[in-house]
Amino acid sequence: MATPQDIPETETSDKGLAANKIGVLSGAVLGISTVAPGYTLTASIGLIVAAVGLKMPAIFIAGFIPMFLTAYGYRELNSDTTDSGASFTWSTKAFGPYAGWMCGWGMVVASIIVLSNLAAVGVQFFYLTLARVFDHESLADLGTSNKAVNILTTVVLLALATYVSMRGITTSERIQYYLVGFQMLVLMVFATIAFVKVATDDAPAGLSFDIDWFNPFTGMSISAFAIGLTGSIFAFWGWDTCLTLGEECKDKERTPGRAGLLCVLTILGTYLLVSLATMMYAGVGEDGLGLGNPDNAENVFGALAEPVMGSVGQIFLFLAILASAVASLQTTFLPAARTMLSMGSYKAFPDRFAEISPRFLSPAFGALVAGIVTAVFYTGVTLLSDRTLTDTIAALGIMICWYYGITAFACVWYFRHQLFTSTHNILCKFLAPLLGGCALIAVFIISVGESLDPENGSGASLFGIGLIFYIGFGLLIVGAILMVIMRIKRPAFFVGETLRRTTPEQSAAEREAAAAVLETEK
Repeated sequence: MATPQDIPETETSDKGLAANKIGVLSGAVLGISTVAPGYTLTASIGLIVAAVGLKMPAIFIAGFIPMFLTAYGYRELNSDTTDSGASFTWSTKAFGPYAGWMCGWGMVVASIIVLSNLAAVGVQFFYLTLARVFDHESLADLGTSNKAVNILTTVVLLALATYVSMRGITTSERIQYYLVGFQMLVLMVFATIAFVKVATDDAPAGLSFDIDWFNPFTGMSISAFAIGLTGSIFAFWGWDTCLTLGEECKDKERTPGRAGLLCVLTILGTYLLVSLATMMYAGVGEDGLGLGNPDNAENVFGALAEPVMGSVGQIFLFLAILASAVASLQTTFLPAARTMLSMGSYKAFPDRFAEISPRFLSPAFGALVAGIVTAVFYTGVTLLSDRTLTDTIAALGIMICWYYGITAFACVWYFRHQLFTSTHNILCKFLAPLLGGCALIAVFIISVGESLDPENGSGASLFGIGLIFYIGFGLLIVGAILMVIMRIKRPAFFVGETLRRTTPEQSAAEREAAAAVLETEK
């Protein structure tokens, strides 16, 4: 493993990561990149509309609320303990090694699921762009109907993203400014043109604005609300990337939390603007350009690009979604690799995961493993289902609720002796994470129940049970089995030798003792 002595010219964290590289703005950009608003909207609008129709804006707000509340818990935990393991480390300190291991597993598996999803969207828009540029419609079919070409192209794209991620945070940050800026600009142009066409009666639906679209308490059943909310929560996933980069941030106690909050607020504004524009322009019907049309469900912008932006403009929109998918594909490796780095450092994973690339000061081995597993996972799901995106989005919502919910409750329990000592603590360490965690766990339970029915996804099933259940809850069961194996083979983490359940006061005392030892050694 590389150490600061090996590379004296670069400041490093305790785990060997490059330190003091990321500010609030760059952290927020990396978070937005991971969320990938362009990719997320084209993949999730159809799913959400199918569940709740015109209530899509209300569902986006409903999905934002637990994310926003949970973000306060993340911020408080990061201020106390900055660690690349984030949810894994904090939940271990709060609840012990078993809850911590399963929380870390949930985060890693969620990343692998979304990496496969991102790659699928990236491949679709790569071939769509080629089809428009060369005016050859058959090229577009290569990204969807031809599974062999789809899988091969996806694996190549994953390999390229893995390579960039292995090169470290500086390369990632520079690339993201351009990719994020481009996709956000094109999305704003798309929304503006759609609104103008609605205002000039040049839209297929031309819906008039209705404030009731923002009311989540009317016109929805509990099951419809839960399914829609799962899609909405998926849409906000990725903002916590800012927290897993804490060891690499400037002012590591405050920068990650501020970047995370800036990220979620920016994403909410983007989603509301673009979803309103598409809904008012196309409507939610099941025919033609309607957002409820099953043929458009997995690729809304693929259907709306030319009608809204014209033959030339659609190419820019396709490029923006491609840039969004590629950008997020690359940054999504960051939290996954860093969580595995932390789990390896604390001996919850094999020691190899604790290694840092001596050249790039990045967890290259973890990124490589994530890339390989994602390629295998995507290949398997694609062969089992004809609607990979629908199933993986729903399954991802289950996984997100799992580890975000555990982290929110970890904040409340970890700071339990401080909760009522100040107004700040009541709001930020108690109420916000408690309410956010309760909402996420409720959606998790309902979503797992709904996932048993194949008709709530693509229709793909094994032994009569929906594929979504196997991808979501089933992978948690696999994690529990692996945890037992790790407990038998590598007990140090599980008996508290490397990371143990503790309190903020004990953590502070340990840090002071470590600092004193370091000062004595100097």
